[in-house]
Amino acid sequence: MGTHMTLVEFLAPLSKDSNRIKILAVLYFSERYEGVAALTVDQIRIRLKRARVTGSKTLNIADTLAKSGHFVDSPGTEGLKRLWSLTSTGQEEVRTTLGLPAAEPEVEHDVAVLQALLSKIADPMAREFVAEGIKCLRVGALRASVVFIWSGAIQVLHNRAWTLGSAKVNAAVLTHDPKARNLSSSDDFAYVKDRVALLAVQDLGFLDKGQRSTLEEALDLRNRSGHPTNYRPGIKKVSSFIEDVAGIVFQ
Repeated sequence: MGTHMTLVEFLAPLSKDSNRIKILAVLYFSERYEGVAALTVDQIRIRLKRARVTGSKTLNIADTLAKSGHFVDSPGTEGLKRLWSLTSTGQEEVRTTLGLPAAEPEVEHDVAVLQALLSKIADPMAREFVAEGIKCLRVGALRASVVFIWSGAIQVLHNRAWTLGSAKVNAAVLTHDPKARNLSSSDDFAYVKDRVALLAVQDLGFLDKGQRSTLEEALDLRNRSGHPTNYRPGIKKVSSFIEDVAGIVFQ
């Protein structure tokens, strides 16, 4: 996916957890998102330092791994140094601690990406919408997830537009909907069709033409997902939707 999550973002929710789970999470991230199935103690330490984990310089990683029991395995060596990897039980331990779904990699990745972006969403309502979308994604409720995530995204765009003031916002909206009612606050965007809002937000300089077009495609998926039809978006379709929305709106 184009929306790339860093190790520091992946480990952020574990700041108050044990060193063991942080080390296990490094192994998990390395395997799932970097394609490296096993690491040496030195390689783990480098990643912990990169993620700015407190105490990583002096942490006794080898001892922690040796005491991690069935969560880890040592599949071999790299030179003279022992390699460590997670067992399936260790993977489940990380997923449980971080609230990641034991589902397809795309879903798991999207949940982690959105969790990392939550703290960047200043508006409480938008943040709540995205949090609800994450909950739905975890349990495979893909249509509901699309609807909630879109609601959070359009809320963020409304707020950005409103920073320019009511006069500019109303002028932009009227350009694309001459019958639109006067907006006296960002809440009044509720009376503006999302497609019109996207055009207005582009006119106000917060989107370029390509971004607006991409978000219109995302809106089409939102509408197909939110209406009472037999349409069921697949995981890859939803993953692409999340990549586009997160990359354009939430970064």
